[in-house]
Amino acid sequence: MNRKSEQKYPLGRIAWLWENMKGVRFLYVIALAGTLVYNIMQLTVPYFSGRIVDTFLSGPDAAENIATKQDLFYTLLVCMVGFTLLRVVIVYLDCMAYERVSQKALYRIRNFLYDKIQRQDMTFYSTYRTGDLMTRVTGDLDAVRHMIAWVVRALIEAFSLFTATAVYFIVINWKMALALLAIAPLVFITIYRFRRRVAPMHAQLREKFAQMNTIAQENIAGNRVVKAFAREEFEEDKFDRANTEYRDTNKATAMVWIRTQPFVESFVNLLPVVMLAVGGIFLINGGLTMGEYVTISGLIWAIANPMRMMGNILNEFQRFSAASNKVMEIYYSEAKIHDQPGAIDHTEHFNGKIEFRNVSFSYEDGDMPVLNDISFVIEPQQTVAIMGETGCGKTTLINLIPRFHEVSSGEILIDDVPVQDYTLHSLRKNIGLANQDVLLYSDTIEGNIAYGDTNLTQREVEKSARYSAAADFISRMPEGYDTVVGERGVGLSGGQKQRISLARALAVKPSILILDDTTSAVDMETEKEIQDSLRHLEFPSTKLIIAQRISTARTADCIMMMRDGRIVESGTHDELVALGGYYSELVRLQEGGI
Repeated sequence: MNRKSEQKYPLGRIAWLWENMKGVRFLYVIALAGTLVYNIMQLTVPYFSGRIVDTFLSGPDAAENIATKQDLFYTLLVCMVGFTLLRVVIVYLDCMAYERVSQKALYRIRNFLYDKIQRQDMTFYSTYRTGDLMTRVTGDLDAVRHMIAWVVRALIEAFSLFTATAVYFIVINWKMALALLAIAPLVFITIYRFRRRVAPMHAQLREKFAQMNTIAQENIAGNRVVKAFAREEFEEDKFDRANTEYRDTNKATAMVWIRTQPFVESFVNLLPVVMLAVGGIFLINGGLTMGEYVTISGLIWAIANPMRMMGNILNEFQRFSAASNKVMEIYYSEAKIHDQPGAIDHTEHFNGKIEFRNVSFSYEDGDMPVLNDISFVIEPQQTVAIMGETGCGKTTLINLIPRFHEVSSGEILIDDVPVQDYTLHSLRKNIGLANQDVLLYSDTIEGNIAYGDTNLTQREVEKSARYSAAADFISRMPEGYDTVVGERGVGLSGGQKQRISLARALAVKPSILILDDTTSAVDMETEKEIQDSLRHLEFPSTKLIIAQRISTARTADCIMMMRDGRIVESGTHDELVALGGYYSELVRLQEGGI
């Protein structure tokens, strides 16, 4: 995973948004143009009002005009109403366009992020917390959508309205315009200082929210452990602390604007005072007509509101900045394990030969090697058992075969071809994996077994269940294979989940079958039944079995004993017993003798 700073992203934030508006960019440009148009149109009503006042109320020929120019009066009224209605229509269509563009971009980004997360390697998942990733594809993306649909629109709205009004004021009376616009720098300086203070707080607020989500996700996923240890109050207190920190950070962030807003409001509220004082003097001295005074007075809000809005706009932009940094970090991340240039897309089944050549491995954050100079050859359709004490590297070893991790040195070959030379898809499609830590989806039993190949027939699903000795207990379930299991298989015993996991691995008819202590939770009789089934599969398969029980490993073609990341013994059951080493000692411990 490449943790890139914002400066190292291929595109800046706005360019990144533009990239993800593909297909609706023209609509967005039209929407932006519409925002400019309907804000400039807000000047029309004060303009027509000023014309009416000067022509029919306060002008020197007002009485004559009322008698002789009634058509003009009605025309001005109709124009006021017409332009107002037209502006309403443009605003409505504009809002619809912004929403469509934002939803389209959000859909595109969310799908891209999900695909990116799906294709990451194990290092990525050990780096990022589940709750944090969930925050990135939900709350953070909502801030991105809000940026497209509201923040950009509000910025264009404020800028266009302020600029158009300022220009209009200057055209009417430049001295009056300068008197009013002199307040603007005070507001902008205040808002700039607000931006500098609030920017880091939004980043902190986003982190607190992610921490709270992580605690909630872990607690819900681990509800059985919580209940087993009666730790409900402890978990409630932990969530309460996280919630309190999020609340306090949220309040502190809000308080920055609350403390700044009175200064902004005070400066903005000076505008009517300036209008009365300076405008009154100009009006008395003949520097302004009554119509011009009414026009400028009617447009004071068009100067005041944009200045008020800038605080909210900057606040929302800082929220977007904090969120987009997190989203773009995933968006531009690249998995370290990926297809090599010219990788082989092997569509046929492997023969199943596996070879390790001087393989060593250590995790990025670890100094000591987990595996050290491992070499062995497994011939096609052989069954190999791997045994050893906890932490000796058994699971790490088998995880190198489907390239969940890359070797630090050495080489792994399948059918005499380095695993890096195969595409990840074709490599993993030929490997059936059943882990000790079973994950079942909230789906039917049939859906879980057929997860690796959704085109399996009911007969093939049932055959896989018989191989794994799961058919009997499934038939006793309320709805058989259509029984929906709870999240992670809640409601099933450990042994039942393991057997469904094994059936899932067998259902794809893998060339290589890897079982990570898959029968540890089943009874001896069921284990014997499973072992017998594995010896009589209807398809050729090389089998690697991590085992803790001697009964699991006894019938393997080869047993490899591991200790401290090395293979210390290798041979059949009888050969290792005769050797009188580590395996022989394990037999005596488990069986009380030889």
